[in-house]
Amino acid sequence: MVRATTLYPFVPSGANFSRSVDFFIALGFEKAWENGGLAAMRFGSAFFLLQNINIPEWQSNQMINFEVDDLDAYWREIEAKDLPTSFAGVKVRPPQDFPWGREIHIIDPAGVCWHVRQSAA
Repeated sequence: MVRATTLYPFVPSGANFSRSVDFFIALGFEKAWENGGLAAMRFGSAFFLLQNINIPEWQSNQMINFEVDDLDAYWREIEAKDLPTSFAGVKVRPPQDFPWGREIHIIDPAGVCWHVRQSAA
């Protein structure tokens, strides 16, 4: 039986594509390539395609989840950058415990909600 190996979601950039690229770089992602309104963003094994599109109804209802190996250390890194001051519309919430695990919540410049979780491994 064939198995899927990876999922690469398309994520909307919002109104300012280049500013969104900068935001994700500040979060720790690297831009692997950019072409025709798409930018491939990678952070360790996490990978997504940032798409130059602005559909507020979609963006405000989209959630993405990725895991890091040390949530508290990652929080210290991004908290020190004061991202809400540098990027309009960005919100960050410190680590909280939920029944399903410990998470940081980040609203990106397009309004997408990112759940950053502590890796189980």
